[in-house]
Amino acid sequence: MRRDIVHEGATNLKYEIREIVGVAREVRGLGQPVTWENIGDPIEKGEVLAPWIRDILHELLDQPRSFGYCDTAGVPDTRAFLADLVNQREGGAQITPEDLLFFNGVGDAVARVYGFLKREARILGPSPAYSTHSSAEGAHSGYSHVTYDLDPHNGWMPNVDDIRNKVKYNDAIAGILLLSPDNPTGAVYPREVLDEIVKIAREHDLFIIADEIYAHITYPGQPHLHLSQWVQDVPGIAMRGISKEYPWPGARCGWIEIINRRRDANFATYAESLLAAKRLEVCSTTLPQMSIPRVFGDPRYKDHLARRAGIFAARAEEAVRAFDGCDAVIVNKPGGAFYLTVMFKDGVLNGGQTLPIENPAVRDRIGELVKNVSVDKRFVYYLMGATGIVVVPLSGFQCVHDGFRVTLLESDDEKRAWIFRTLREAVDQYTGG
Repeated sequence: MRRDIVHEGATNLKYEIREIVGVAREVRGLGQPVTWENIGDPIEKGEVLAPWIRDILHELLDQPRSFGYCDTAGVPDTRAFLADLVNQREGGAQITPEDLLFFNGVGDAVARVYGFLKREARILGPSPAYSTHSSAEGAHSGYSHVTYDLDPHNGWMPNVDDIRNKVKYNDAIAGILLLSPDNPTGAVYPREVLDEIVKIAREHDLFIIADEIYAHITYPGQPHLHLSQWVQDVPGIAMRGISKEYPWPGARCGWIEIINRRRDANFATYAESLLAAKRLEVCSTTLPQMSIPRVFGDPRYKDHLARRAGIFAARAEEAVRAFDGCDAVIVNKPGGAFYLTVMFKDGVLNGGQTLPIENPAVRDRIGELVKNVSVDKRFVYYLMGATGIVVVPLSGFQCVHDGFRVTLLESDDEKRAWIFRTLREAVDQYTGG
């Protein structure tokens, strides 16, 4: 074309969780049955929405307004309900309904939050990084996402010294991102770690973004904290949604809670720009928003969340046990969400390891695919070709460590046991363990 029309950050739009689907479909087309362990969709893995939640949705379908537009920022009653929930949290910051803004899923919120930052303003995020955040931040700036380390030798906790140094020596950093419970590690951060991050943000006049999509999937005994409870006087944005906790991923219903908006004029102007941008697309989907007060406010919802958290905690134990005694990997037990990260120890992987693949066509194709890829992606491709299990390489999460992420979502007990057992056997065979 006569003018370059490609955005400077276009090459940073990488989403390994979905991109590996194309390879898996090709392998399936060659005759290898596939088991999807790459994406966090509870419905795909057999979970059924609770009947009482389905009944609420059916009743809402009979209301004509569920088919129409809602206010640009979201359904007023729902925003008021959620603001009340925030304000009832012990020791938390207070907000108003005007501090809540709905989007078509948290992914949409992520794109807007980063997309309307000044290009020179960078957000420091964790590594391993969740691809939606790292890609959006990199795309907005035109450079690779800037990250701080999560320490696999300390339960994937944030390396606070690394955060402090990155902020101190890079004045382009305007904010700090964290996910708790984290994706892909499942780590849940204690209050003392969060307080240190707040201290850094306050000292350097930064704001904080907290992705809380898994906030209500925190395992028994783990701290359960929302941004509003620990951010103190620092400006912040919490990201929430219903996709993982109803679960209703297809609803594409998420929102942001803007905390301490008025403590900084520049932050307040930025927050207003998000609402102005939202006006251009009228509104987000109405029906899922209408369901929130009725579902969240139902006395059965607390038990619903506790039951699911207990289920995933038990599956996490099951997954960790599968790797007991495996000298090739480091496996930290997650404290929330529904993922397990398996990290290979340094020097374990190389460019010559393979797994036996019975199907000749699949074997040949995998041999082509593993040329010039990272060593953990090489393992993931051989695993796919040999067993049909599709996991995500840790390098796909902008991580310097080799490994892979598997979900804890499979509802069929026998199949889930087979998945974990097969993963362990493949790791042993691949590494000579």
